[in-house]
Amino acid sequence: ATGTRTVRGMEALTLSVPPTPGRSILKRPHDELLFTIGTPFKNRDYDRSFLYGGNGFFDNMDYFFEQNGFRVVDKPTIDAEKITFENAWGACDEDLLSWSLDEADRCFAAQKPFYQFVMTTSNHRPYTYPEGKVTIPSGTGREGAVQYTDYAIGDFIRKASKKPWFKNTLFVIVADHCAGSARKQELPVRKYEIPLIIYGPDLVTPEVVETLCSQIDFGPTLFGLLGWSYESKFYGKDIFKMEGGKGRALIGNYQKLGLLRDHQLSIIKPMRQLSVYQCDRGTGALTPEAETPEAKSEILAYYQTASHLFNAGELADFKR
Repeated sequence: ATGTRTVRGMEALTLSVPPTPGRSILKRPHDELLFTIGTPFKNRDYDRSFLYGGNGFFDNMDYFFEQNGFRVVDKPTIDAEKITFENAWGACDEDLLSWSLDEADRCFAAQKPFYQFVMTTSNHRPYTYPEGKVTIPSGTGREGAVQYTDYAIGDFIRKASKKPWFKNTLFVIVADHCAGSARKQELPVRKYEIPLIIYGPDLVTPEVVETLCSQIDFGPTLFGLLGWSYESKFYGKDIFKMEGGKGRALIGNYQKLGLLRDHQLSIIKPMRQLSVYQCDRGTGALTPEAETPEAKSEILAYYQTASHLFNAGELADFKR
């Protein structure tokens, strides 16, 4: 994960940029008509939608997606009978994923290819969900909410497998961030580790990929699997085409921005400070190292250029 908040995950997954200093681009002015993961889909006449079980007004999500070419399907836009269970966050994950199936069916009937960005909500306090679905009672903690979301996704995949569009569809399951990233270390590397599963039994061969990467690499990797050629403003790279299988990960929090490459972690922070560590990727242990010009220039290049390009309007869609 690039950050510790949902909007940071969305920023990386949709824009493929490092976490720019300050607030996420989703919550900043002038975040309209950008080059996003939806742009290559738009250029191939795909329907593009953002689905969320709650109110997309939260964290400016609906505005960001609407202003960047996505239709918003959220609780305020859904008929009440399509909501079987809800809490303060909105409809449960089963309901949300049912909406996803409906949207896919509608596009298929119209002979329109589709891309959906679906944001689940049940894995949040108060961790309540429909009773009788999993072994852990509703409202008793995160473990039960995780089990319920896992159940909902499994149920969704089983139902999707019976659809006529299933064999030609890729399903991607990825987290926005971990449950907690606050520790005594400057940036606790192990606390940024999240799953990314790409599933399509008729389209991809099962394998485990160990290449170091982060959320910004999702878009280029997806389009690589599709075999698409496209003009791009993405910072990310196709995971399967990284030189020598060696990748890198960009991670940050409210004050510190890091670059993890091989077993070295560089961190820039306020007051023009830089820290460099030898990182044990197995345990997450950090051992201070001497600063090098190469380490400093590379991390500054990622974060300063991303910030400059956004502020200068250079992350805009080519056809803006």
